Amino acid sequence: MEKKRTFVYGATLVLIGLIIGLGISSTLKVHSVAFTEEPTISKEAVDILSKTGQAMAEVAAAVKPAVVNISSTKTVRVPGSQSPFFDDPFFRRFFGDEFGHFGRPRDYKQSGIGSGVIVDKDGYILTNNHVIKDADEIKVKLSDKREFKGKVIGTDPKTDLAVIKIDSNHLPVIKLGDSEKLKVGETVIAIGNPFGLNQTVTSGIVSATGRANVGIADYEDFIQTDAAINPGNSGGALVNVKGELVGINTAIFSMSGGYQGIGFAVPSSMAKVVMDNLIKKGKVVRGWLGVSIQPVTPDLAKQFGIKDDKGVLVGDVVENSPAEKAGIKRGDVIIEYEGKDVSDPSGLRNSVAGTPPGKQIAMKIIREGKMQKVNVTITELPAEMQQLQGEVENLLKGVTVQGLTPELRKSLNVPKRINGVVVTDIEEGSRATGFLMPKDVIMEVNRKKTASTKEYESVVSKIPSGHDILLLVFRNGSTTYIPLSAQ
Repeated sequence: MEKKRTFVYGATLVLIGLIIGLGISSTLKVHSVAFTEEPTISKEAVDILSKTGQAMAEVAAAVKPAVVNISSTKTVRVPGSQSPFFDDPFFRRFFGDEFGHFGRPRDYKQSGIGSGVIVDKDGYILTNNHVIKDADEIKVKLSDKREFKGKVIGTDPKTDLAVIKIDSNHLPVIKLGDSEKLKVGETVIAIGNPFGLNQTVTSGIVSATGRANVGIADYEDFIQTDAAINPGNSGGALVNVKGELVGINTAIFSMSGGYQGIGFAVPSSMAKVVMDNLIKKGKVVRGWLGVSIQPVTPDLAKQFGIKDDKGVLVGDVVENSPAEKAGIKRGDVIIEYEGKDVSDPSGLRNSVAGTPPGKQIAMKIIREGKMQKVNVTITELPAEMQQLQGEVENLLKGVTVQGLTPELRKSLNVPKRINGVVVTDIEEGSRATGFLMPKDVIMEVNRKKTASTKEYESVVSKIPSGHDILLLVFRNGSTTYIPLSAQ
């Protein structure tokens, strides 16, 4: 009986072993079949990707020769230490006379890199103003490795654009495209020299158009793209699939300093106007309408009897301006300019600025709930209302001022008895940083009145480098003297 039971147990174990063995064997067979199967790519898919890749390669090859590398150097003065130990003979006896030099202002060379686009076969190159700003020397390297010395033809800080020229001809050129026809989602290619890596090509799409209020320039109408743009790409080309220049790569939005998927380019429509002005006149002449405007919110639209919140509301009209002569009044809503819808203040501002002075423009406005047509002749922005970019070498270098217009006087609450120029910007590193602030009204410089930008420029331009400056400033409802020391 015991033997029989043992046999049964043994037979059972053998049966179980066979079942497990068969299961493992079948599993191994299934897995071996799965592992040996290779994925296949259809001929249609290969053909499509090959054609797309070939097309991108052809576009890149066509435009790369017209994109250049720009390197610049400028002299930067570092203020010396004010420590009294540097002038102490006892101190210098132990540390040497050379140590005393650390307490004095000193100059050093600062280098920068960027990109540029050849826009004329005779050597005109379009780039960003910040790429060549204050440069003592500019070097341009072409795609064929030739190097040239660059000469500044003109700059426009308001759009962050500049034109330089090299002594050469028969150069490759990128054809200008129409950025007004760009659509969100359209494929674009960015070409430049990020981190000094020459002729780098990246691709992406147009993420948005008409980006304003970014804080990069005074006049903004940027193309936003996700094509990788990094430091050194500034001034490079943004082209469409036809190889046409649709933008000048200008800046990135980044929390780290590197590419994070958001880049901005000045549209070719704006760049062309600026470029033509700089080449022909050496400066940009902008149109002027003479109105203060603001967005139309839903609440304002309701108050002014407008069906929707499109257009811009006129808050004030400058006396003797083109707008006043055309009959535009406070409370009017401008909804159309030269056949194009007006959606926000920055858009109208850019359109007016790009209009040649003397040109008559048809506009549509809404007044008291009714639409009216108005013809206005655009003029040049008056000199006293233009911002002054003081290219001086004294303690006020880097300080930007603007004439005290009626609008600014009202918004800053400046009394009628106060006359001067308004500080609009102070560059990082300026010696006036910490002493002057934006919205300050400079009434006098070295006891001389500066009631206009012309008077300010006349006084400031005559102050030599290294001289102290005394300012009379209106700030927060009172006047105060502010000394700037060169020591």
